[in-house]
Amino acid sequence: MNHPAKSSLRMRAQGLGISETFSDLRRQGRVAFIPYITAGDPDLSTTAKALKLLDSCGADIIELGLPYNNPILDGPVIQASNKRALAGKTNMEAVISMLKEVVPQISCPIVMFSYYNLILARRSEWFLSALEDAGVKGLIVPDLPFEESADLKREAAKKNVDMVLLTTPTATKKKMKAISDASEGFIYLASSAGVTGVRDTVNRQVQFLLKEIKEKTAKPVAVGFGISKPEHVKQLSLWGADGVIVGSAIVKLLGEANSTEDGLKHVESFVASLTAALPHGDHGLGEEHASSFILQQRR
Repeated sequence: MNHPAKSSLRMRAQGLGISETFSDLRRQGRVAFIPYITAGDPDLSTTAKALKLLDSCGADIIELGLPYNNPILDGPVIQASNKRALAGKTNMEAVISMLKEVVPQISCPIVMFSYYNLILARRSEWFLSALEDAGVKGLIVPDLPFEESADLKREAAKKNVDMVLLTTPTATKKKMKAISDASEGFIYLASSAGVTGVRDTVNRQVQFLLKEIKEKTAKPVAVGFGISKPEHVKQLSLWGADGVIVGSAIVKLLGEANSTEDGLKHVESFVASLTAALPHGDHGLGEEHASSFILQQRR
């Protein structure tokens, strides 16, 4: 299934960076849908198919996780996906090789999600050069303290890779502002201070954090951790989020399916239900919510 908004923009969007993608979406009155999958779960061939599928059925940016043996910020679903990928001998070199083939075929910017030890193991210069060569547009390093991120951010900038920084509800106002000021591409707002994973509801504190961040910066803010239902993405869009990040629910469908084909079908159906709940410009919002949404986007 080709997402109509994506199809009409495909030629123009090819090769766009993260900031440009958000600018395009903002002009259309749309909210970015950002799925996460783990590279190599259950194998890299499936990952390649999933990237193409997500690109065609509504993703605006795709977050791709490098498998790691101690993913401390991830919940049981993504931990299990990391184990499956590592059991299949997925490594950085193989992921980069796969991306070099796939990235030219898709319009979504890819943001790599990597724990810091994976970067240190290969040296940051090599790691970032590999990302640049593969056409990766952004990098998230969830376990790298903000106070220690400046050097990696400078190195990433030399390779045209945006360093996307993460903030949580427990961050002080001063630290949240510093993270917001330093983050590139977009600001990643975790909906809770815990690990990733499916949750029943979205933390209402997110509504106030979005307002607070948007009063101090014009950078887009995407919300992740626990986002798994159409009502979640709809609520976040009405609260003013510029993007929604959905990981565990997609990873579970893809990694635990009986076959690759079944997994991809389930993911396509699930993604369709989520993107249908997001505003799609003039045609995507009901009149009762349109003015509220537009006002929130202009804050």
